[in-house]
Amino acid sequence: MQQLYPGLNIIDLGLYLEKEKILVFSDFHLGYEEAMARSGVLIPRYQFKDTEERLKKIFEKVGGKLNAIIITGDLKHEFGTINRQEWRDVNAILNLFNNYTTKVILLKGNHDPLLPSIVKRKGLTIKKTYTIKNKLMMHGDILPEEDVKQEVIIIGHEHPAISLSDGVTTEKVKAFITGKWKDKTIIVLPSFNLITEGTNVISDKLLSPFLKDVQNFEAYAVPEFDKVLYFGKIKDLQT
Repeated sequence: MQQLYPGLNIIDLGLYLEKEKILVFSDFHLGYEEAMARSGVLIPRYQFKDTEERLKKIFEKVGGKLNAIIITGDLKHEFGTINRQEWRDVNAILNLFNNYTTKVILLKGNHDPLLPSIVKRKGLTIKKTYTIKNKLMMHGDILPEEDVKQEVIIIGHEHPAISLSDGVTTEKVKAFITGKWKDKTIIVLPSFNLITEGTNVISDKLLSPFLKDVQNFEAYAVPEFDKVLYFGKIKDLQT
């Protein structure tokens, strides 16, 4: 495990709250393949199977029952509709989660306005934000409505990744980034969508209002299952 903050550890594409025994994930964008097909882009529909297998490996690594699983937004992909794949995959992934915990907390992302129509089950909570001890979790597409009293903010939304080139080939890998927002420590989770890598934090324009200046943020890439590479500060990767 790679520690990002005391008690907060990277386990593959998830963040593990060790003392609380909680796993946090972000941005699955289930239903992405069907949405792309409707726009004329055909993508082989293997994502859910791969997602399921990767999640099982994470759960096995943690071991035992979790006190909770938290998704920091965008469990589904479509904005204003619910496609057939979303109905199927969202409920299937919640069934998988139920094998490892009795408590699932879904934080609404900008892709989730219709999520409550899909998921109605015992042990499931849908909220805008969630607080546990000194940690505030939210999607990250908008700033908090009130002053943040917690020391740590955990968000998704940005889908951070790092793109590196040796002059011949370029590879983009999913990454966690962490730094300061005001006087708070902020941790940005990578997307669990296994089809797309995400936003290159070295050069791309970032969307989250939390991330106006990430030059002093530190980056931790996850090039393959449970392998974490520390890349130092983003500003040092821009040279």
